[in-house]
Formats: sequence, C-alpha cells, structure tokens
Amino acid sequence: MKVLVAVKRVVDYNVKVRVKPDQSGVDLANVKMSMNPFCEIAVEEAVRLKERGIASEIVAVSVGPAAAQEQLRTALALGADRAILVETDEELGSLAVAKLLKAVVDKEQPQLVITGKQAIDSDNNQTGQMLAALTGYAQGTFASKVEQAGDKLKVTREIDGGLQTLELSLPAIVTTDLRLNEPRYASLPNIMKAKKKPLETVKPADLGVSVASTLKVLKVEAPAERQAGIKVGSVAELVEKLKNEAKVI
Repeated sequence: MKVLVAVKRVVDYNVKVRVKPDQSGVDLANVKMSMNPFCEIAVEEAVRLKERGIASEIVAVSVGPAAAQEQLRTALALGADRAILVETDEELGSLAVAKLLKAVVDKEQPQLVITGKQAIDSDNNQTGQMLAALTGYAQGTFASKVEQAGDKLKVTREIDGGLQTLELSLPAIVTTDLRLNEPRYASLPNIMKAKKKPLETVKPADLGVSVASTLKVLKVEAPAERQAGIKVGSVAELVEKLKNEAKVI
C-alpha cells in the first residue's frame, strides 16, 4: 500500500504570533517555523502502518514556498521514503491546496492519503474533506484509531457524542486527531539519511492547476486582551456584579 501524507509549514506552536502593523497578516519575519502538529501525527501514523507491514511506501507532500523543504526533510527523517514539494509563494486557500493535492494523488495513485484534521495557522479544517470530494475517495475524519480490516480500513473517529467507527473501502482519505498517536522524535542518524532521500519540486502550472484565490483577506487583528479578574467578598456581591456589571444574569 502506498501512503501519501500531506504536511504544512506553519508558525511553531511555541511562538507568540504577532500581527503586522498594517493588519495585512501575521508577521513571519525571523519567526521559527515548523511542521503543523496534526501533520506530525499524520506522518507518525503512516510510519506505524509501514512498521506493521501494511504500508510499503510513504510519500510526503507539501504545498508552499521553497523553505517548506525543511518540513519535508523532517518528514523524511521521521520515516517517509520520498517527498514532493508543490512550490508556490502564493497565499493559498483550502480549495486551492485540495486541488493541488488532488493532482498529486492522480499522479502518485496512493491507496491511502493521511492529512492532519486542520492546520494551527488557519484552523479551517477543510482541506481533507475537500480532497475527498474532489477525488471521490472514502473519508474518515478526526481519526483517533486506524486499523486494517482485510482489504478495508477501520477508522475510529471522535464526534460530539463520543466515538464512531467507520469501515472505509480503499483508496481512502483519513484526517488525524490529537489522540491518534504521539509523534516520535527524529534521531540524528535518520536526519542525516533524510538529506539523501529524493525530494521532487514541481510548480502548480506543472500540475495544470490554477491557484487563483476567490478569497481576499481584508484585515487581521489580534484578540482583545482579557481584563484582570476581581475578588468579591460575598455571594450577594457576586450576584450583584454578574447582574449589573457583567449583565449575564
């Protein structure tokens, strides 16, 4: 089984995000970038499938600037066999990314595509579902457990009411949730080996996909700062402030 794993370059989750003075977007100058945490989970799951003898090849793919090669090399160090970068400096929406991934899927013909359920920068939670719609593949979103069931895939997914188990016919698309696994750290020998693994770079035009956006960012604002809390001396005072100041009762 060939597994395709999508990874995204995002601002590291430990970094305090700052908005540009002109409010046109997030300031990325001299900011540490890393692989989206949900994508790390996706890579880990693909590697575990290979370790169990289910997957035969893992192909990591990313859509973004040339600097995204860093995240692809990380995926290679974690266990991917080769990587593909769809290089573009454009700010792409979920649909454009899904179309580019669909073109890669058509080219590579994987039996399984694994993506993170969302990216921590845009938080859209759209690309996996859009890719499933474009390819016509079965999909299992928010996966907390993935098992092989003969020639099918059994996916346990997290929903509002608890857990739901789906049986997917291959080829299929799975989006990963936090509780699916705990990603490993890349060892130094594997980091060195990753430098020699193949990494192919293509342009959107090479895939015959237009990345023209139908969305425009008007303004980006930082969230309002929370006001300091206060202490009250009695229940009566608490009720009075909730009623007259907070106006929640």
